[in-house]
Amino acid sequence: MSQDSTARITTALRTWIAAAPPGSQLPSNRALVAEYEASPVTVQKAMRRLIEAGLVESRPGVGTFVRAIRPARPADYGWQTAALGTPQARVSMLSSTQRSVAPDAIGLHSGYPASDLLPERAVRAAIVRAARSSAAITRSPVTGMPELQDWFAHELAAAAPAGITPPTARDVLVISGSQSGLSSIFRAVVGTGRPLVIESPTYWGAMLAAEQAGVTLVPVPSGPHGPDPDEVERALERTGARAFYAQPTFANPTGGQWPSGTSDAILEIVRRRGAFLIEDDWAHDLAIDADPRPLAAHDDDGHVIYLRSLTKSVSPALRVAAVIARGPARERVLTDRAAESMYVSGLLQAAALDVVTQPAWRTHLRGLRGQLRSRRDLLLDSLREHAPTAHIDTTPAGGLNLWARLPDGTDAGLVVRRAEARGLIIAAGDEWFPAEPSGPFVRLNYSSEDPRRFADAGRVLGEVLAGIGG
Repeated sequence: MSQDSTARITTALRTWIAAAPPGSQLPSNRALVAEYEASPVTVQKAMRRLIEAGLVESRPGVGTFVRAIRPARPADYGWQTAALGTPQARVSMLSSTQRSVAPDAIGLHSGYPASDLLPERAVRAAIVRAARSSAAITRSPVTGMPELQDWFAHELAAAAPAGITPPTARDVLVISGSQSGLSSIFRAVVGTGRPLVIESPTYWGAMLAAEQAGVTLVPVPSGPHGPDPDEVERALERTGARAFYAQPTFANPTGGQWPSGTSDAILEIVRRRGAFLIEDDWAHDLAIDADPRPLAAHDDDGHVIYLRSLTKSVSPALRVAAVIARGPARERVLTDRAAESMYVSGLLQAAALDVVTQPAWRTHLRGLRGQLRSRRDLLLDSLREHAPTAHIDTTPAGGLNLWARLPDGTDAGLVVRRAEARGLIIAAGDEWFPAEPSGPFVRLNYSSEDPRRFADAGRVLGEVLAGIGG
């Protein structure tokens, strides 16, 4: 009965409040007890409900009043147009690979592997141990945790041939993800208004970082076997550029890997021209049919600025990466990083170091090869059977993606929209080109979705392409 009376009083007062102007004083509790023939406790419960709903406010010693509620109105941010001015970068801030999608959709658009491909148990245990260590309450050195610096240096030094002086821990700068590293390198080494030679297609995040740094992009065509070294040299000579950004190992989006001849030729070009090669080794741990071959391991005079991340192989929650650079270039990148973020969380560094120095890490990487190979081949088989007009030029030897060329004249954006309407999320290839696309492409991530859904994905894409072609 008490609950029924409370609800009856609350409903009646809501009606009274709706008709009263803001600031009106409600009847006293004594008056309400008499009006509704209820107990003081019941009236107090009703008043609490109104206060919790934000309809009234109590002023101790004065009374209870109708709260002044401002009517909702659209916010006007127009003043910011003049204050901010024209944006320096015209690239969309949100890539299609970063989109959130419905839980039941088939997602082949992501830039990350599924969690079941990561060393989940090792990561969880490492985070717990790091939280119990001094790393949880101390500031990390600006250059990074010395033990982690040493690990990154040793990893690259292990690939150095005889006669090449390998990098040391001092050459390593630990950073919070490769994207922040790219931004610092472009600002510190290339410079605002200066040209940067870049592969086309290439990683969309590198283009975004370059444009935000005010760098002018100079594209050179690149395919499954990398760019033509002569094209790279002509671009450097024509523009006066002193830096070339590239992904020689399992490039995003094509999955291509440079042959040793291309690597040797481009190293010779940057040495001869006094230029830098910015080597983004993003997929170092994502090999399938070939081993990574970092060009930086063959350089000991500071021409290669090397970038390696653990985000996609350890965990996206542990945004830890490294820049390896020598000479004044290292000092400039360090200065930019110190101004940008001061230092990287020691907790994250300690957890990442814990994972990659466990004996189980190498076992995990060997198992990951097989899992990536299986997923890659399953998606390839599905496309060949159900969407044969989506042509895969080369089977990638590593990485996470298939790069599919659609029939000439196909509107890749339309294909993406129609596929999404049928529950298949893929990424149009346009955003991987620093200039006009060389054709209609889509990028398909074979590591982020349950492979049991690949057959359905192939059927949807095939039917969409057939419908557009028809």
